Amino acid sequence: FNDLYHRFLLSPKPAMKAMCLQAMAIVYGQCYEEIGPFNDTTFIVHKLQKCEDKEERDRLLMFIDKLLFHKKNIKLFLDANGMKILIDLLTLAHLHTTRAYVPTQTNVIEAAPDNEEGGEKEWYFGNRDKEREGPYSFGEMKELWKENTIHQKTRCWAQGMDGWRPLEQISQMKWMLVATGIPLMNESEMAAMILNMMIRMCESYPTRDADGSVIRPLPRAKRMLSDPSTLPHLVQLLLTFDPNLVDKVVILLNNIMQDNPQLPRLFMTGVFFFILMYTGSNILPIASFLEYTHMKQSFRPDEQQQTSDIMVRSILGQLLPEAMVYFLENHGPKKFSSTFLGEFDTPEAIWSGEMRRLMIEKVAVHIADFTPRLQSNTRATYQYCAMPVVQYPQLENELFCNIFYLRHLCDTQKFPDWEIKEPVKVLKDVLIEWKKEVDKKPPEMSVDQAYDALGLATGVGGHEESKVRKAYFKLAQKYHPDKNPDGREIFENVNKAYEFLCSKSAKTTQGPDPDRIVLLLKTQSILFTRCADELKPYKYAGYPMLIKTIERETGDDDLFSKSAPILTAASEVAYHTMNNSALNAEELCRDNGIPILQSAFARCVTVLSLTSTEDDMAVQVCTHISRCYRVSAQFEICREAIIEVLSIVKDLCRVLYYKNLPRLNIVATQTVSVFAVDEWLQTQLLQAGVLWHILLFLFSYDYTLDESGVDTSDETNQQEVSNNLARLSLIAVARLGGFKLNGQESTPFNKTIQNIITNLLTSYISKLIVRHTVNELLKILNSNTENPYLIWDNRTRAELIQYLEAQQQSMIRASECDMSFGEDFRFDVLRDELVIGDIYVRVYNEQPTFVLEDPKGYATALLDFIGSNAQYLHSLMALTSSDVDTSKQGQHASRIQHVEMSLESLYNVIRANPGVEIQCVGHFKLLFSLLRVQGAIKLQTLALQVIASVTTNKSCVSNIADSNVLQYLLIVLLMVPKSEALVLEVLQSLTSNTQIVKESIQKGAVIYLLDQFCNSENPSVREQTAGLFAKMITDKLVGPRVRIIMGKFLPYIFMDAMRDSPEAAVNMFENNQENPELIWNDDSREKVSDVVHTMTVKFFTEQKENPEINWKLPEDFEVVYSQIRGEVEVGGVFLRLFIAQPNWVLRKPKEFLIAILEKLSQLIQSPNPDGETLETVTQAVVCLFTAQPTMADQVPPLGHMPLLFDRMQADQDAIPKSCVEVVNVLAGSEICVRNMTKIQVATPLIAAMKRRPDCVHAAVESINKMVEKGSPELVSQALQSGLVKFLLELLESPLSECDKPSATKAVIAESLKLMEKDLANGETVNELLNKSPVWSAYKDQKHDLFITDNPIAGYLTSGVGGVAGYITAGTGIGASGIPSAPPPLKEPPDDIEGED
Repeated sequence: FNDLYHRFLLSPKPAMKAMCLQAMAIVYGQCYEEIGPFNDTTFIVHKLQKCEDKEERDRLLMFIDKLLFHKKNIKLFLDANGMKILIDLLTLAHLHTTRAYVPTQTNVIEAAPDNEEGGEKEWYFGNRDKEREGPYSFGEMKELWKENTIHQKTRCWAQGMDGWRPLEQISQMKWMLVATGIPLMNESEMAAMILNMMIRMCESYPTRDADGSVIRPLPRAKRMLSDPSTLPHLVQLLLTFDPNLVDKVVILLNNIMQDNPQLPRLFMTGVFFFILMYTGSNILPIASFLEYTHMKQSFRPDEQQQTSDIMVRSILGQLLPEAMVYFLENHGPKKFSSTFLGEFDTPEAIWSGEMRRLMIEKVAVHIADFTPRLQSNTRATYQYCAMPVVQYPQLENELFCNIFYLRHLCDTQKFPDWEIKEPVKVLKDVLIEWKKEVDKKPPEMSVDQAYDALGLATGVGGHEESKVRKAYFKLAQKYHPDKNPDGREIFENVNKAYEFLCSKSAKTTQGPDPDRIVLLLKTQSILFTRCADELKPYKYAGYPMLIKTIERETGDDDLFSKSAPILTAASEVAYHTMNNSALNAEELCRDNGIPILQSAFARCVTVLSLTSTEDDMAVQVCTHISRCYRVSAQFEICREAIIEVLSIVKDLCRVLYYKNLPRLNIVATQTVSVFAVDEWLQTQLLQAGVLWHILLFLFSYDYTLDESGVDTSDETNQQEVSNNLARLSLIAVARLGGFKLNGQESTPFNKTIQNIITNLLTSYISKLIVRHTVNELLKILNSNTENPYLIWDNRTRAELIQYLEAQQQSMIRASECDMSFGEDFRFDVLRDELVIGDIYVRVYNEQPTFVLEDPKGYATALLDFIGSNAQYLHSLMALTSSDVDTSKQGQHASRIQHVEMSLESLYNVIRANPGVEIQCVGHFKLLFSLLRVQGAIKLQTLALQVIASVTTNKSCVSNIADSNVLQYLLIVLLMVPKSEALVLEVLQSLTSNTQIVKESIQKGAVIYLLDQFCNSENPSVREQTAGLFAKMITDKLVGPRVRIIMGKFLPYIFMDAMRDSPEAAVNMFENNQENPELIWNDDSREKVSDVVHTMTVKFFTEQKENPEINWKLPEDFEVVYSQIRGEVEVGGVFLRLFIAQPNWVLRKPKEFLIAILEKLSQLIQSPNPDGETLETVTQAVVCLFTAQPTMADQVPPLGHMPLLFDRMQADQDAIPKSCVEVVNVLAGSEICVRNMTKIQVATPLIAAMKRRPDCVHAAVESINKMVEKGSPELVSQALQSGLVKFLLELLESPLSECDKPSATKAVIAESLKLMEKDLANGETVNELLNKSPVWSAYKDQKHDLFITDNPIAGYLTSGVGGVAGYITAGTGIGASGIPSAPPPLKEPPDDIEGED
């Protein structure tokens, strides 16, 4: 670098110098930190100042640009006065006329100077005679230079210079006339470089330190640039409109003005005029500059022309719309830039390219005398002159308040939710603006006065704007205080006149503007709607003006023909303010607002008609005032005021008449609902006929819309509006009556209104009001429903609607209506329905499963109703000898039918609701007495069903038992056809009670039931009867008596069969039987059936006449059956048939065992028993133990064993044989053998064998069985009694009287061998046997072939027959019902009587 600089200094050639400068710039730019400060910076600056070659100038500038990267070089540069040189060079940019202009967009104005180059005459020079010549334009000065009229030493002057200077020292003349060479940069490029250098110098020395503290004094570079002799030239570069230069100038200005004490006077440079004339789009730095500076200018505004504080304080107030100034202040430079370049039409910004073009034109016109001068004299400086506020035609009809254009803010369709950040401030500004508008007076100055102040002719119409402007500038320059201190007053008048003519004031009408008032009122409504929470703590201060406005508009005769709906807007504000805060509502009331509102309400109600629409002013006013009433009625002080104005309620009800205005009806209905909080208002509403209107709205509901799942809106769907109205009407109805709705606050109970609603909408629906949701209840009202509580269909709905419409019309036209207000209304279509306990009896009988709310209460009501008619029925029965006439033509048919319906309903409610039957306790005399109403079969049947339904309840059964009413039930068996099954069902339940069983015997239940069992043609009835008998027989106290009584009619086996199987009992009765336990045939069946039926009919006749009569059976009565005469029957078993069928399964084998052993004991103890009977009994005993061997184990405990052995020694021949045969079969039981060892058996057996030699075989078999069981006691007895010897003797004898002598001897030999084996006595027996000569012949022989297993074969003569059970076809049928023997070959099988 040093070598290059040395070469630069030594070289005499300009080209070499330029090359060295270029190289030095490159090296220093890259290595300035290593090279360090350049101490000859002052020399380079001096070189630049003296230079007259354009290339050298540019090279020097490029080198200086690099030098300024080092901070110390900046100081050297400033010390060398380099800043002034740069400013002089900077102004040359105005002479660059060949620059490219920014391509314009649709929203940007193309602004280019269209003036002749250097056309303004700015220059003066001194000739050789020292005379001043001029002025000349810059173009003319060029010509004079060419003509050598002027030269380098000629002294020249122009505005902006501090004195006369030689031409060569004037930068513009030097570089445009004197300088030589070809420049490396054009004027704009050079200016851009210079601006970069200035920016770098300013950035190198900031105005704040690292802690953010302001540095004082201001850095030197910034002080120099903000000097009044320098700053204007920087600012005026904006007029080049070169995007690059403008951008850099703005950045430089932003840097210079940070914390600059000169900032408040910046506006004097015209920077705000120039900067807003820029047409490019790179305006973000401009916006940042404007944001920082516009509120910090110390200009003197015309406060009369400005509308707000920001417009007074902002220098931009005269150029931009107030909204744009606010937008810049509130939203920052980025959003401002976006808006400034775009097309916006919002509540906060109305701006477009056309408005920007207009602003630029206005500014251009204002500075039109200055801009051409810069191309003639680049050092010319702008003399600031305030310009009138720019009036934008686009904003001519706009009302701007706070930061909003109210017309757009009030356009809720286009801007529904525009954000309002400071609602309190906005409201305050709106109220101030409203007051200004209301108090508006005519302008202080007229148009003619303004023309006169400007020296223009008056009375000749208007003057063109250009003419007015020229007159203003002429007088303003003449009387400006800076030039003419005595002309301040005239200057101010001129300025005021010019601004007046340029403002809207010259075009406005006198007095308040209705359209502006409407906008202000609408804005307040929007504020209170969107910002209710923020405004709630504040008391509304506009009521005096608001009430005055409403009062004035109400009294205006042209109210409904005005274009500006002030009354609508005012009433809406009244609503929103009251709705926002209780303080506001009470304040309005204290200001006598309620009567004023009612005056407006009444005025508008009178013009409502069936052709009115929602958009009519009268409708809107009524809507808003109704809302006011709705809100105010929440406060007691306001309610008192409403009550005092009686017409409020009447007009409110009249509004409800117009069905063509559903949204108004909605509001009015809501108001009615709120009014219901006061008893007086409830009464006033009722008397005004409110129910006629709101009840009709209930029937406009379409539940299918709510259930459709389709998204709907009341803005687009009229049915949705109707549905909302119906919902609100139902709520209003409920609140008027004091019904408590879910989610609604309670209202005073009003019995009258509740009775009316209950009567009109039915009791059931009135109860549902507090239980169901609104939608559910409305669906019921608008659909057809038939249930026990409600019959609601098209007929009832049409009848009610017809009644309501008639009352509504009468109330509107004549102010008259039904004085009961519907309390006396009755549905004609329901007049024939029987209603008990608020339930339609017919419907409940058709829907018995319907769940009742209070089934017990309903049952009680039914019983009361039946009781009230029972006396009538019994009186009728007493007066009528024949059956009661129940035909539809009968005069008593209706009453009987109602009783029948109530009985059916009682049966249904008991059946569907377990536990309800308890309500019948105490009413059974009534219910059973209905069974006597002869001829009313249906009534009797229904009463019987009711009785049947309660018998499952123990308390009811106990009460029936105490009521002594069983006879009525028994009579029905013969009185009512086909009632048997039900009666039996009832008796089946009742007989669980012993008292009733006892009573049933007294009242003839046994004979009635026997009649059913024997004579009923219905098998199921007979089975039921059998089951009932079985239950009665099992009763512990009375059962035996029942069994005894039945035993007089039927064999006892029937009772046992009934107990075990009613079906089997019926089959036994129906079929012929002959088995060990029953002998039954047709004669038996016919005999008992006839006896029973005759007896039953006789008693029925007596009992029907005297229900208290008791049934008694003669003591000697018994049905005698001929077919069993001569049969031996023991224990219910016919022995003859039992012997024939020993395998018959006995029902009670143990009882039979006991009975037959007792019988046998009696016979063997008798001195002369009947031989045939004894033989039969003995055979039966043998058959019993043979068929059922285990039965023998039960004999010893009965004590008959000793008697059997004792009677073997009887003198009567038949008795020993019988005893031996029985003992023989018992010896097969080990238990019996053990018992025999305890008594003397050997001696009796010896005696029996001696007495009856024919029974020796049976006796020795018995001995063999006993010894075989291994009983040493018996062996001992045999030795002691000589039985061994007796047996040996029998072996020697021929046994001629014995049927089987050989077999008998074999048994004897076997028995002796068994005794021989006895451990205790075997040796003794052996000794005796060895002594006997007979024994040797038998001791070694085998006798197995002689021993038989059928010791009683002689007694079993018939094969094994019989069945297990009660039913048999005779002795030839086995247990399975199959014949025991095959039928004859080639012949069909014989029919077997009684075969199943």
